[in-house]
Amino acid sequence: MNFPLSSRRALVGGSTQGIGRAIAETLASQGATVTLLARDAARLREVAAALPTPAGQAHNFLVADFTNPEALAATVHAYLKEAGAGFDILVNNTGGPAGGPLIDAPVEALQAAFSQHIVCNHLLAQAVVPGMRAAGFGRIINIISTSVKIPLPGLGVSNTIRGAVASWAKTLANELGPAGITVNNVLPGATLTQRHTSLIEKKVAQTGQSAEAIEADMLKTIPARRFGLAEEVAAAVAFLASPAAGYINGTSVPVDGGRTGAL
Repeated sequence: MNFPLSSRRALVGGSTQGIGRAIAETLASQGATVTLLARDAARLREVAAALPTPAGQAHNFLVADFTNPEALAATVHAYLKEAGAGFDILVNNTGGPAGGPLIDAPVEALQAAFSQHIVCNHLLAQAVVPGMRAAGFGRIINIISTSVKIPLPGLGVSNTIRGAVASWAKTLANELGPAGITVNNVLPGATLTQRHTSLIEKKVAQTGQSAEAIEADMLKTIPARRFGLAEEVAAAVAFLASPAAGYINGTSVPVDGGRTGAL
């Protein structure tokens, strides 16, 4: 099934690599005009230039750092004022917190993760929702983790903050549903991205096992017996962003090959 988005404008966070980039490319391939949002101007320029343009779109980008929520919000508000048009689709996506046991995490790590995920998501939603209300259409999609269903070992801060994002999203879905705005979460499982590689490398350093042995153990827990691709996560996002998903609201969709042991 095709999910045409030729009349839609999308703002995609963390879109210079990994899942974020795949989402931007997929939305653009379906006709959406994409605004990339990340901190590396050179990479943003490169990715924007490479995005597909089947409907003759003119993609662009915004430079902002998710470690500075106020500056992030100011950048988006200034763009909206200058552009004179809002966004139909917001994809909240940014890098996950460092791994490690929760009990060992400094308070500063929790505070930083809360700011980078909850606060930034909230400020971006506040920026784009007025335009979505006026249009009677909106899609807010949060890229979080299967840990919102079952906490993942060794990812204490991430488990905590991802769960908070899911509750934030559910509350927002209830509030915005009457305006034609849906809020949903996509939960990637083990996906072949830079984060996957860094987590494997950390386990190698901690355990002394080879990367191959660690990945083999991981694959045993995945019914599909393979790791996911960023493009597969992006396909779920494209569906949720489309008019076809208008009656799907306030839910979390795992894209994990069946790994999550909960409904």
